[in-house]
Amino acid sequence: MIESEFIRELKNENANAYAKLLEDFQQKVFATCISFIPNKEDAEDVAQDVFIEVFKSIHKFKGDSKLSTWIYRITTNKCLEFIRKRNTKKRFAFMQTLLGNEMPLDRSNYFTEMNHPGIILENKEQSATLFRAINRLSEDQKVVFTLHKIDGKSYQEISEIANKSLSSVESLMFRAKKSLQKLLADYYENEIK
Repeated sequence: MIESEFIRELKNENANAYAKLLEDFQQKVFATCISFIPNKEDAEDVAQDVFIEVFKSIHKFKGDSKLSTWIYRITTNKCLEFIRKRNTKKRFAFMQTLLGNEMPLDRSNYFTEMNHPGIILENKEQSATLFRAINRLSEDQKVVFTLHKIDGKSYQEISEIANKSLSSVESLMFRAKKSLQKLLADYYENEIK
């Protein structure tokens, strides 16, 4: 089926088209989610939110990009939204602890549940260290680095997903690598001491 016909079927709320969309994109969306959120249950929840958003918003899709690009854009935004909310909750829990109201949420092992098929790391500690470092990048750098290095997207695909120029994507990737080198060097230097 031609993509324009498929999109028309989705806009007409055709159940078979929705089933095909899920079949075609479910694993891809989940893989992207787990790249940003290395916790299986949370990644599954965010992936589900992505499809809810796709179903609710398909009538707004103008066809300025490929359907897959639009879906990846929604996926990336939902992942970043989840990370921002999680970080806000962590800050709130920390403030409660300072005020003596409640014990902090133990998120120290959050990043150790990494089970992404595209990344094979020797042990959970290395995985946790890497994802903590990635999480400290600026949002734009995190998106570019994750989509390129973990999801295997080309710079051109990232440019379309993130709505950024190719040179901007290349620059963000360069800065992300430099930032990660410094973050990881600092971490390992402190570990040796």
